[in-house]
Amino acid sequence: MCGRFALYVTLEELADYFGLSEPPTQLAPRYNIAPTQPVGLVRVNAQSQEREWALALWGLIPSWSKDPTIGARMINARAETVDEKPAFRAAFKRRRCIIPASGFYEWKKVNGGKQPYFITAVDGEPLGLAGLWESWNGPNGETLESCTILTTDANETVAALHDRMPVILAPEDYDEWLGAGKDSTPAELSQLKHLLRPFPADRMTLYPVSTYVNSPRNEGEACIERVEE
Repeated sequence: MCGRFALYVTLEELADYFGLSEPPTQLAPRYNIAPTQPVGLVRVNAQSQEREWALALWGLIPSWSKDPTIGARMINARAETVDEKPAFRAAFKRRRCIIPASGFYEWKKVNGGKQPYFITAVDGEPLGLAGLWESWNGPNGETLESCTILTTDANETVAALHDRMPVILAPEDYDEWLGAGKDSTPAELSQLKHLLRPFPADRMTLYPVSTYVNSPRNEGEACIERVEE
């Protein structure tokens, strides 16, 4: 799964790596992004057909839901069934996105407790997590945009901690995943499934970090500092 991640790139790195036509005007480093919080995502604008930056709550709220609190249970979508589940299939068809991350956290059971680890790219490049976004209209006219992160089987690196990991897209696959901001045909959706695979294990690294990261109230570089096991 993916239940916590970090993003601490510069505006220039974000725009260059994800091909944004206009980068966000502000981007504060985040080291402990948690469910239900606002996260940044990259999607295709249906009118301009260009990639744009947007903010959405982490935890997808289906458009048909009567209760927006359902989003807290929808932070991840399994890649194997994303086209079948009622909560995700409409977004998979027409509202795919990329959620930039510098790395993500996973916890390993040790001596009756849990040791957090930070998982990131060996080369230090940002990770493009495959995501879906949705727009929900409330009874009082409010509109909420929300998102979820797709997960797949863990690669050999992550498997030491958990059997699932976020789907990490290769930059050359961004265009195919994002599409053109329109409905995808069943054939196109079937083709997309080949992108939802584990990221190469030899391109990832992990190390233990402090339990300081356990609380979503804690922030800062202390969250990613290496500790002794």
